[in-house]
This record gives sequence, C-alpha cells and structure tokens, in this order.
Amino acid sequence: MMRVLGVLALLIGISGPAWSADAESDWITIFDGKTLDGWDGNPDFWRVEDGAITGQTTAEKPTVGNTFLIWRKGDVGDFELKCEYKLIGGNSGIQYRSFELPDKKWVVGGYQADIEAGDNFSGILYGEHFRGMLAKRGERVLIKEGGKPDVVGRVGDSAEIQAKIKKEDWNEYHITAKGYHFIQRINGVVTCEATDEDSQRRDRGILALQVHQGPPMKVQFRNIRLKNLDAPKSDSAAAPAKKKVVFVAGRPSHGFADHEHNAGCLLLARLLEQAMPNFETKVCLNGWPEDPNAFDGADAVVMFSDGGGGHMVIPHLEQVDKLAKKGVGVACLHYAVEVPAGEPGNRFLDWIGGYFEANWSVNPFWTAEFNKLPEHPITRGVEPFAANDEWYYHMRFRENMDGVTPILSALPPADTLTRPDGPHSNNPHVRAAVLERKEPQHLAWAAERPDGGRGFGFTGCHPQWNWGIPSFRKVVLNAIVWIAKCDVPPNGVPDVAVSMEDLEKNLDPKPRPKGFDREAIREKYGVR
Repeated sequence: MMRVLGVLALLIGISGPAWSADAESDWITIFDGKTLDGWDGNPDFWRVEDGAITGQTTAEKPTVGNTFLIWRKGDVGDFELKCEYKLIGGNSGIQYRSFELPDKKWVVGGYQADIEAGDNFSGILYGEHFRGMLAKRGERVLIKEGGKPDVVGRVGDSAEIQAKIKKEDWNEYHITAKGYHFIQRINGVVTCEATDEDSQRRDRGILALQVHQGPPMKVQFRNIRLKNLDAPKSDSAAAPAKKKVVFVAGRPSHGFADHEHNAGCLLLARLLEQAMPNFETKVCLNGWPEDPNAFDGADAVVMFSDGGGGHMVIPHLEQVDKLAKKGVGVACLHYAVEVPAGEPGNRFLDWIGGYFEANWSVNPFWTAEFNKLPEHPITRGVEPFAANDEWYYHMRFRENMDGVTPILSALPPADTLTRPDGPHSNNPHVRAAVLERKEPQHLAWAAERPDGGRGFGFTGCHPQWNWGIPSFRKVVLNAIVWIAKCDVPPNGVPDVAVSMEDLEKNLDPKPRPKGFDREAIREKYGVR
C-alpha cells in the first residue's frame, strides 16, 4: 500500500504499559538518571555514570558483535524522542520501531538514528539488520519497494551539518516518527528525512541504544524523553493480537548444508519476527523439547526434522493432538511430513491433511517449476519460481482431498521415476499417476480441520540454500501466518533480504565437501 510523500496517515502508537505523561508537556522521562530501571542490556557494557546511561567497551573487554540496551516499558509507534548524547570513539545509535533477533540476546534490528566519532555518519538513518543504509546525512529520501532509497531532495549539506555537532561533548538528538515519515535532528538541525514505502517498513517496535563492536568506545545518554503522537484508536483499529509460533527443529542429519533443521528454524523465526511485529517465536533446537511448558500459548507449531519411523513427534502424538484440538496450527517441513501409516499417518491426515507414506510416496531430486499458483492467502505476493530440491510427491491425502487445498503443484518429469521400486523410490501407484495419467503432484498444501484448526505441509527444503529464493521462503512464511489464524498481508509476509551469511548462520558442524564453491552458491541464488 503505497503512500505519497508528505500525505501520510498517523496509523499506530505506543503499546505496552500505560504512559503517565506530564499533562502540560505530554513528554515523559524514561531514564531516572540513577538506575537502569526499565532498561535491559549486558551489564558487562552498560551502567549509569555521572547521571547518564553509559555504554563502554575497552581493549580488555570488547563486545563480539553490536550489543544493545533495550527499553522494556513499551513499544513505540508514532512518537518524538529527545535525548542528549556524548560519544568518545567508535560509533553508536538509537534504535526505534525495532525488533530483537530471536536467536541473539541483546541484539536488535530496525531503524537506527546513527552516531559516530568520525565526520560522515552522525544523523544518518540506517537499517540495522534491516536493509542497510536508508538515508545519508543531508538527504530527503523515498524508500521504495525492496528497500531502495531514492533521493528526492535535500535537507542540508553534510559538512555543514557535521560542523554543528560537538565532538566528545554533549549534543541533543531529536527523532520524530509519524506514520512512515521520519525526521532526525541533531542540535536542532535536520540531518535527514525519509518516507518508507517499502513493504518491509515497520509501524511499531522497541527502543534501544547501541554499543558498537570494534575499537574501544564510550557513549553516554541523558535526559531521555518521549512524547506519544498517536491519535486515540477505536476498538476496531486496535493492534493485531500477538501470535506465538513454536518451531521444533530436529537433530542434525545428512551432509553439509542439507537437512539443516536448526539453522532453518532459526532463520524462519528471525524473518517472521522481523516482518510481522505481532508475532513472537520460540525455537526448540535438536529435537523434541524436554520442557513440558514449551508449547504454552502457542498459536502454531512448525516441525522441521527427519521423519519416518523415527519421527520425533511419534512419542508425542497425544500432546500435539491436544494442541490441534485447541485450534493450534500445525506445519511440517520436508522429511517431517513422513510418518508410518496407521495411527501416526491418521494423525497427520487430521492435523495437516496429508503425509508421505512409504511404498506410496517418492522422494527424488528434481527441479519443480511453479508457473501457476492458486488463489489462497498462502500464495499472496508469491511470484512464479523454480527450485531444485528433494521434492517429495504422491502424498497420501485425505479422501477426496476433503479440506485440502494444493498450494504448489507440478508434473514431475519421467526421469524422477527411474529408480527401482522401494519404500521411497518408486512403486506402481506413482507410475500410474504420473507416467500414465499425467497428474500434477502437490508438493505443498494447506488443510482446514472441521474444528477450525489449520495445517500445512511442505515437501521441499532439503538444501539450506533454497531459503535464498524469495518466493520459496515467502510460501512458508505466509503459511505459518495462516495456520496461526492471522491475516496474511495483501502482498504476503514482507520479504526480508537474505544474505549468504544468513544462510550459513547456525549450520550444524558438518565437514564441507571438497571443492565447495561459496561464491557459486551466492551467485546462483542471488544473495549478497
């Protein structure tokens, strides 16, 4: 939903505990000048000194990666913030409408009002873990789809703005966010202005302060004040209810970058939280969680693991069935769609509408092309795509596909059925369906249960690299939102760019094959 520069609605506000604003000024103070009450960060780097929040690294105690002090007393939407800051060495920043990375403690992404000890970046708008540079100093920008900033004017000269900033002394930062229009000022001088029209834009999130990795540095903040700019909302305009998704990742298996259950779940969880602010996630690594309360409050459960007779869910069928009967959505990815026929298979028919059945279904590697997509919330914003994967097919579905909607379908080529007959490789039933009757096979599907619950099955994602395909991951993210009974956005879950580093992050410790060409993978999937 695009907006014209300068014609912006004030859409959202500050959620969380009620704000007790000064009736005269409507400004509230969110740092008491004495303690870190209401703030949360690594105590190795954050303290109160001389009446100021102080973040510091030293040569003896560096931070590995950027670390943040997070304000825990509410999210911000439309707001103004004023504070004084002083920086000695390195760089820092003020995060707003931001999000926490689900797999990292005290690590934040989102809009950042930048601060540095040098001469170039103080006052810029940067997207930390969130699209990178958004507005340089002196620029007025329109951020277009895909996170590309288009300079549409200027607010001043960068060097002249820098001349107004006092080094190693106190300066005032002033941030205004209304709708999707942002203005940043230092010492009363506008440093940049931006209007965000990208589908990844954020209308709410947390506030946080940054200590940057690298050389020793010290940053201080004092007189931190907030003003709520949100218009009162009617009940009909209330923020979407929070949704919780629990990912259950199976133990490591297969070779390098294959069946990366832990890395895949952590990546999906991060992308989901980053794109959908009303979602929170929990990732259970390396098998079924021992914590009996792991699924408390869940709206959806996503399983990504090995399957068959050793499927991690088989000892827990009753537990998941109780969740499903409460309306919790269930999704299974890749090998996790296979369970033995009988009770496990019947449960899967109920939960997700279908499953891989030995001596009926097959698991060849092939390139599936999805040129035509059905109209369904899960396909919103999904463009036609192709992916080489171990696409399972000829699933065992509910009789007459009752309540099951195919999402990704393709006709497999004949060379996928050249292997001898076996539990996973070939059988007369699949040959009749594909070679004789030429029936397209359903590789991803959505299911609805009579009690209103929802399920999703997806047979791809054997290689980790396929998460680099935007439409591939969008199908799965849309499906998770749908099974959690949340409205999928008109253009689908906003896409968050995925880098090669993102794909390699959290991989299981497996030896890399000889001759592995990282750059070839990066180029093939178009990731940076």
